[in-house]
Amino acid sequence: MRALVLRQHGDLDRLTLEADYPTPKPGPGQVVIRVRASSFNYHDVFTVKGMPGIKVPMPVVIGLDMAGEITEVGEGVSGWAAGTRVMVNPINRKKGLMGEMLDGGMAEYCLVEADQLIRIPEGVSFEQAASLPVAYGTAHRMIVTHKTIKAGDKVLILGASGGVGTGCVLLAKQLGAYVVAAAGSAEKCERLKEIGADEAINYNEVDFSKWAVERFGKPQRRSYEGGVDVLINYTGGETWGPGLRCVKRGGKILVCGATAGFDPKEDLRFIWTFELQVIGSNSFYNEDFESLLGMIQRGEMQPVIDTVVPLEKAAEGLALIRDRKVMGKVVVTP
Repeated sequence: MRALVLRQHGDLDRLTLEADYPTPKPGPGQVVIRVRASSFNYHDVFTVKGMPGIKVPMPVVIGLDMAGEITEVGEGVSGWAAGTRVMVNPINRKKGLMGEMLDGGMAEYCLVEADQLIRIPEGVSFEQAASLPVAYGTAHRMIVTHKTIKAGDKVLILGASGGVGTGCVLLAKQLGAYVVAAAGSAEKCERLKEIGADEAINYNEVDFSKWAVERFGKPQRRSYEGGVDVLINYTGGETWGPGLRCVKRGGKILVCGATAGFDPKEDLRFIWTFELQVIGSNSFYNEDFESLLGMIQRGEMQPVIDTVVPLEKAAEGLALIRDRKVMGKVVVTP
């Protein structure tokens, strides 16, 4: 089968499209799916480059997110049959992440444990389903499952143009929040307003923290006035300190990643003085995916897809993610 394979860490030129990669066969408790759509995440860039402390077994087919139809069912699998349309929870309980610890979705076929499958309902496309797992599943768990945002909240989202960011914009708006999206260009800001953000700011032109204080007022130590109710910050790095300064007393900072650095300078005085709640959220579960699929089926939400490319152009699609030139998701159709 054709597959996008990583055999050595480095830049994206280390990825090769191989025409004769072994086609998987199902073992007990497993199924093989014909991959109809797979989507990239920034995590795939980290996988290609290599991450400290994580040993990736090679060769490996990258790609955490995937959707397709079952072609073969292994011994002992019940409730699933060939032809069923499914998406995949990328967490394999025995080995770890698909596309990192074992072969992922950037191939014509993929081997999956049956307990990773989620049925795709009618009215949801393979491309939409493949957009959900890592990005939208993470956003859903952080916002909806943990019940961190309510109607009327002023929510500031950093790095809002990516997969998780667009998911946060859509979900926060659905809950009735006033959403401010921060992105790195005027074009992205306009697009974010088109998908539902009430306001959008270019963080390359304005200091997001000072902007928020000017827009909503300086947070007060002895009252609950001023500042944003919720800051969504999965960038970390140099944004962490300024982020503490624009959240109201009793407000929340939601964290599900650290794409700009996991060890930022901290000022604990803001956390106790303003009684801030720093709330972490990790990963995603099947109930998050089922909820999101239901939203799409009912027409309540549509995942933001920037680009759809064939497998032979998959590395070019990942380069768009690496260079932050996309709005939402890049989907590959093997």
